[in-house]
Amino acid sequence: MNDEFEIFTNESELKFDQYGLIPAIVQDEATQEILMVAWMNAEAFRLTKETMQAHFWSRSRQELWHKGATSGNFMNVGKILVDCDADTLVLLVQPAGSACHTGERSCFYREVEVRVA
Repeated sequence: MNDEFEIFTNESELKFDQYGLIPAIVQDEATQEILMVAWMNAEAFRLTKETMQAHFWSRSRQELWHKGATSGNFMNVGKILVDCDADTLVLLVQPAGSACHTGERSCFYREVEVRVA
């Protein structure tokens, strides 16, 4: 496994879905913990690159969303990774507070109970 990343330069290859969205997985750069998953449109992607703070598209509110703008829990972006199919992003971030609107550090704080037969 290579710890170096290939540079992705052709942003026109990004595959936004039929709604103009692409999923973005937000991962703590230091701990590798998955903090949240959100959606980006082209504008959110552009703003994230320009400011190096996470911006998303809120599907429920139908508006751009600057993570931390109201809570102060900004997600400062260290790297943006693109998967092999160019249809999913990973934002490696330094979180300035909790990622989840519930106050939890990560949105993934609940575990499904699985019983082995």
